[in-house]
Amino acid sequence: MQIRVAGVDEAGRGPLAGPVFAAAVILDPTHPIAGLADSKTLSESKRNSLYLNIKQAALSWSIAQASVEEIDQLNILQATLLAMQRAVQNLHITPDEILVDGNRLPNLSIPAQAIVKGDSKIQAISAASILAKVERDKLMAEYQEQYPCFSFGLHKGYGTKQHIAEIEQFGILEVHRKTFNPVKSLLAGK
Repeated sequence: MQIRVAGVDEAGRGPLAGPVFAAAVILDPTHPIAGLADSKTLSESKRNSLYLNIKQAALSWSIAQASVEEIDQLNILQATLLAMQRAVQNLHITPDEILVDGNRLPNLSIPAQAIVKGDSKIQAISAASILAKVERDKLMAEYQEQYPCFSFGLHKGYGTKQHIAEIEQFGILEVHRKTFNPVKSLLAGK
């Protein structure tokens, strides 16, 4: 019997805005997906096409998140681990083993292993990194519509010069992480 391995990765630990996303993917060994790689190394169009392939070909997949409020209450590491835990719990097939990108493991009841740079070494983790990244980018596009003064479609909520200038000009939104600098400093200065 084939052991079922779930790959788990996150997207959005560093930005100043929006939730952190995590995904879990159990690939189907009989339906390999060509081109899987760390989502950060792929073009947006390649990520988007792989995103659809993964959803169609995987045995099971799940995307979860931890909210801005959870990030501010718990801290980004704990919120990321919570999102990962949710992604694993939402799989409709229970994996035999879990491989997580990074050096920390969420609280899981299934045997798990943390793999540094796993998103470039393990296909199931690459697939999870792609699902999490594309899903988070979709939310950033929605933020762009919601908050037209902010260029979320471009900076994706990261602390770029442009984003910081937008915060200084237009203020802090409810989607901003209040415990992240420079948002935290700007709040303290008011």
